[in-house]
Amino acid sequence: MSLIEFPEDWNSALVVVAHPDDVEYPGAAPFARWTAQGKKIVYLVASRGEAGIDTMPPEECAALRVAEQIAAAAEVGVHGVEFLDHPDGMIEYGLGLRRDIAARIRRHRPELVVIGSHREFSGNGMLNMADHRAVGQAALDAVRDAANRWVFRDLPEEPWSGVRYTALLGSPDNTHAVDVEEWFEAGVRSLLAHRAYLETLGTSRDAVEAMLRKFSMDVASQFDGRPGVAFELL
Repeated sequence: MSLIEFPEDWNSALVVVAHPDDVEYPGAAPFARWTAQGKKIVYLVASRGEAGIDTMPPEECAALRVAEQIAAAAEVGVHGVEFLDHPDGMIEYGLGLRRDIAARIRRHRPELVVIGSHREFSGNGMLNMADHRAVGQAALDAVRDAANRWVFRDLPEEPWSGVRYTALLGSPDNTHAVDVEEWFEAGVRSLLAHRAYLETLGTSRDAVEAMLRKFSMDVASQFDGRPGVAFELL
């Protein structure tokens, strides 16, 4: 199956994921391409990643991972990064999470919402994490919630029904792709900005580059030979 060119007739996007690094592992290069076009992009991270490093206390880990996520976003030209403080590893789908995400959609008024995939399996064929599934499903529902003025009536922000596209990042069922050949190195730098986290995993710069290169070339085989990052457009 061939992948279709991802639409770019939009000006603002909100990217919703569960943890720091959830954008960078599938590949942050598309966001470098889009910020270079002048598009406004904000990352919304449901947790602070405090349970992500086994050898580091959660309070210390949270501060580190927040700083690394902000640095990673800056590498691709994204300077708005927000955190919701849901508990890493124990995020629950529910009205509270939907409300938090709907509030940010109303506040930032994106035309595109990119969501870490909620599918049972991730793009690499492994069972998807519980946090990813909870946040992904809540974000999908929050797009509709944000548009309905009779849902979450206590929020001060006005309803927003201007989301034109919703896409999943890291999905096993991709439909579209973005040509990132010119921005590949920015994507590598973005993942490498999670320096301390990668060190605890024993992941080298060469391993990061090789992984992202493989991902982009796997896309190329379905995208007219162009290295890319794939999305499932809903």
